[in-house]
Amino acid sequence: MDGRQTLEWIGGADGYLRLIDQTRLPSEMTFIDCRDVETVWRAVRSLVVRGAPAIGVSAAYGIVLAARDASSVDTLKQAINSAADYLATSRPTAVNLFWALDRMRRCCNADVYENADAVRACLLAEAAAIHDEDRVMCRAIGEHGAALLRGGDNVLTHCNAGALATGGDGTALAVIFAAVAEGKRLHVWVDETRPLWQGARLTAWELTQRGIPATLITDSMAAHVMSLGKVNAVVVGADRIAANGDAANKIGTYSVALAAAAHDIPFYVAAPTSTFDLSLASGAAIPIEQRPAEEITAPHGIRIAPDGVAVYNPAFDVTPARLIRGIVCERGVISPVTRDAVLAITQSD
Repeated sequence: MDGRQTLEWIGGADGYLRLIDQTRLPSEMTFIDCRDVETVWRAVRSLVVRGAPAIGVSAAYGIVLAARDASSVDTLKQAINSAADYLATSRPTAVNLFWALDRMRRCCNADVYENADAVRACLLAEAAAIHDEDRVMCRAIGEHGAALLRGGDNVLTHCNAGALATGGDGTALAVIFAAVAEGKRLHVWVDETRPLWQGARLTAWELTQRGIPATLITDSMAAHVMSLGKVNAVVVGADRIAANGDAANKIGTYSVALAAAAHDIPFYVAAPTSTFDLSLASGAAIPIEQRPAEEITAPHGIRIAPDGVAVYNPAFDVTPARLIRGIVCERGVISPVTRDAVLAITQSD
């Protein structure tokens, strides 16, 4: 990405959050500066910033913004809790959002502070730590996942789980980037990922920026390409993973997993442990965000469907653990994907 960061905190405790506006890619590289909580909320909701880890990091910095005007510790804590409640309403599926907000709440409430400035300094340090940890986790995910790929492999991916979706080098794409860095020659099939084309607009752009050979296909072509023997592995990201390994990812992922199983192609999910939600027994309990009808009926403001037609537009679907060959996280690879294996790796020190 030519040194440009998906998200960046500018300045000290009184600084602001700068985001790449991903709704304008790949045609324009523009930025949005967030100087208040409302702007962060709108950025998350409107997909200016997206991808579970990047949403979590952005929300953490949003809490720092909420603390800037409070004059006392008590009023600051009230502002933080109110802002966290509000930011939690932006998108319901990506669990990293709630994980990051909980960390910021604990930071604010865990200690006795002399004054509001001390709380603000602690909050900024915690948000920066969340950001730094995500970079480290992305790097480790890439290293663990690269071992699953061979030179000459054709890898299919769905949606965008690269640097644009995280604070680091991505999750699914980090696996590809790391494998290429090891000298493995890869080719990537990129699902366009309707209805918002995150694959066509973002993943294809990231791979092109890195000089990695890639071919863009429509979502409905994936099974056909597999049937021709042109896919050796599938690697995708995740927005929430239940305790049994069921994984929620961008709508259409489940279809890809079914096609991969039908053709005996390994299907891998790459995600940090912060994306696991051990409070949910299975994927049936994962909340699925419903997006506006216009994303389907009028993409980019161009109406392609008749007025009044009913629309169902879930942003995510859930892939059952039985279809997942392995889950790659920063601590290693969970395979086979079972409840016991998930607990063993996510609860290890």
